[in-house]
Amino acid sequence: MTEQTIGLLLVNHGSHSATWRQALLDLEARVSDSILAGGIIQGVKTAHMEYTEPSIATQMKAVDEAGFSDVIVVPILLTVSSHSADDIPTIMGQKHDPEVVAELQSENIEIYTPAANVHFAPLLDFSDALQKNVLMRCRELSRQPENEGLALIGYGDAAYDKEWSELFDNVARHVKHHMGISEHRYGWCGHLVHYNPDETTRTINAVLEEKDTAIVIPVLVAYDDMFQKNIIGRGIERIDGHEERVLYNADAILPDPEIDEWVIRISGEFANMIADQVTA
Repeated sequence: MTEQTIGLLLVNHGSHSATWRQALLDLEARVSDSILAGGIIQGVKTAHMEYTEPSIATQMKAVDEAGFSDVIVVPILLTVSSHSADDIPTIMGQKHDPEVVAELQSENIEIYTPAANVHFAPLLDFSDALQKNVLMRCRELSRQPENEGLALIGYGDAAYDKEWSELFDNVARHVKHHMGISEHRYGWCGHLVHYNPDETTRTINAVLEEKDTAIVIPVLVAYDDMFQKNIIGRGIERIDGHEERVLYNADAILPDPEIDEWVIRISGEFANMIADQVTA
């Protein structure tokens, strides 16, 4: 039987924000013991796609240096995007689109093809953890659901606008079903809208045309001053009467035990699948 050692790499977008990065490292710390206790996965690491170390290339080199035969890649990303579909597979040498390669090189993002076999796990929207997360955060803010509407603010992706819109609609329907809220809107705060707070303002005002109060939820993986404070926060400040009419907590999806459990569960499923393939 071929000798096999399996590692796990938790991959995220990356950020200039130390607070953002720490939230992802904290996720690794919370799940590592449970994952390693299963006895199949023998190492857990975190990698940032861009902006900072440890990069994907750095961590995949470490995977090879440690002699792992296989690595499970769990993307800590909401749903399909150019990052998940193109950038991350290309950085790992699993795709070879010349345009994507050129773009990554222009951003000084290193490409490295590991000797280890790479297995990609699904994105967060494969589970129901996101729906549960947003519902929990809405309940913490809500006062009178019958008079409230929901505004979801996320990063967005131009190439996959349909998929992002469907995800946010599904999340909103889950919240509305469990809370009795009848209106929702969603808007973007990332590159798609040039990081402009006006999109947040427009989205919330659309809710306030129908309801007395808007619950605003940042559907972002972790906290970063640029987004929760400087974009979403400023967008809220531009709304007349926002002190009384907008309910907002500058938080993020992480930390969340549901996300931790999802990472542990999907990692275990993939590890068992890989092990079964070797013994078959």
